[in-house]
Amino acid sequence: MHQDMALVATVAISFVLAAVFGYFADRLRLPPLVGYLVAGIMMGPFTPGFAADAALAAQLAEIGVILLMFGVGLHFSASDLIAVRGVAIPGAIGQIVLATALGIGLCTLWGWNIGAGLVFGLSISVASTVVLLKALEERNLVNSPNGRVAIGWLIVEDLAMVLALVLLPIVAEMLGARGAAAHQAGTGGTSIALTIMLTLVKLGAFAALAMVLGPRLVPWLLTLVARTGSRELFTLTVLAIALGIAFGSAAIFGVSFALGAFFAGVIMSESHLSHRAAADSLPLQNAFSVLFFVSVGMLFNPTVLLHQPLAVIAIVALITCGKSLIAIGLVLLLRYPLPMALTVGASLAQIGEFSFIVAGLGVSLGLLSTEGHDLILAGAILSITLNPLIFWAAGKLRTALRNAMPHYGAQKLAALSRELDVIKAKVEEKESQQQLKKQQLVSTFPLFSEVNEHALEELLLLFRPASASPGDKVIRVGERGDAMYFIAAGAAEVRLPGNAIVLEAGSFFGEMALLSGGLRTADVIAVDFCQFLKLDRRDFNIFMARHPRLRAAVADMARERKQMNVSLDAESEAQD
Repeated sequence: MHQDMALVATVAISFVLAAVFGYFADRLRLPPLVGYLVAGIMMGPFTPGFAADAALAAQLAEIGVILLMFGVGLHFSASDLIAVRGVAIPGAIGQIVLATALGIGLCTLWGWNIGAGLVFGLSISVASTVVLLKALEERNLVNSPNGRVAIGWLIVEDLAMVLALVLLPIVAEMLGARGAAAHQAGTGGTSIALTIMLTLVKLGAFAALAMVLGPRLVPWLLTLVARTGSRELFTLTVLAIALGIAFGSAAIFGVSFALGAFFAGVIMSESHLSHRAAADSLPLQNAFSVLFFVSVGMLFNPTVLLHQPLAVIAIVALITCGKSLIAIGLVLLLRYPLPMALTVGASLAQIGEFSFIVAGLGVSLGLLSTEGHDLILAGAILSITLNPLIFWAAGKLRTALRNAMPHYGAQKLAALSRELDVIKAKVEEKESQQQLKKQQLVSTFPLFSEVNEHALEELLLLFRPASASPGDKVIRVGERGDAMYFIAAGAAEVRLPGNAIVLEAGSFFGEMALLSGGLRTADVIAVDFCQFLKLDRRDFNIFMARHPRLRAAVADMARERKQMNVSLDAESEAQD
């Protein structure tokens, strides 16, 4: 195949095989992620048939990492994490430390050095958020206290792995990195402590800049673009922010793409348009996430299952049993109930995307061998495949032990449930307020019943508030029409030659000049304290062009008003 077509071939065949194997995985009641990894194995150099361009796949995978981390940040909830901090933070940190120590111990038995053991231990210590969310969704546990704790636990793990990605390159040489990678990762004569300190300073500077400027700049920019009404431009802006911050953070501050993308998601999550940003960017996130998992599968050599079956069994046992038992013990030690411990234990009995990222970094730094990378991939594929069975077993065990330790951790669970209910109520109140605004808009202006929910949301962004006191002249005859006004409260008087018409809340005016492109034909004066929703000329033209039925309704009403004005003028002249 021609070299110019390598990218097209890699992407096309990746999607086709991922779709096929993902479907079969789902039919077997396995996460589609297993199918994506198998698709990558089929495209890799270790299996017969088509072999994709590994260099191109690696670059596509990097974009996948950026979008994965952006998605993690976009769904990051500081309030949820604070609510479950009593169990999620100490539990996750303790579990990472103990699981990493077990991994290092296992690697020591195999004769690996400390650097390889550390990378291996970190890789198996963190579970897949994607797999967890799917498992919780299938069991309707996402919004339960147990599910919220499990999600918070994994968020802490993800944050810890982000820090590990920052620090591993700094300490690579000290941990036994080999060859060119070691030289590249080395500190160049600077002490490890100083390098770590400088890196943390850069990281702090980036975080401070992102958290100070980001919440001011990003929501403003999203609102500005959303007001254009172009969905593709809004989606493009979301992706530009994600990729731009990720690339800029790496180029300017020297932090990883993953960390920059995570902060981009966190910043955007503070915007009132975050839900729309998540929905619009989700298809591309999913697409590149698939490419990421396919590229990981391409690196896997299936012969490791035949050459080192005992090592594979040991890794799977450590992931599915060792990590679960550690998590269950920590939850109980923190005095939370047994059902929560079993849910968290089942949630952590697998490894996924961050494991691949950490393992890949370890290989690139010369800390981990390709053999170790293959073992981690084998452990990931098998543990993800077994995870539904572990959840089933945890459910059966929870039912069997429902009368055991009935009061253990009840007080802590009750307090946690109350705090989570308060957070949920605040989120629902915020969403209901937005919905109420839409309902009030339609009830005040029945004209807008012609448009859908998305259009109403767009209108709320386009409207600019304005006010007037009694006697204020809102528009003047002979002026160029610059906006249309909707009366939300109060009353205004349209003054025509010899006549006056009073418009109350729910009415609108100023549309004639916008439709005709001519000048204002009447004065409009506030006769009460008025609150207006103002739609500027440009926004009026763009919005009406996308909603022809609404434009037709406004145009019909404008014609009726014009005819009425002509009739009133004729009557006035006849009386004179």
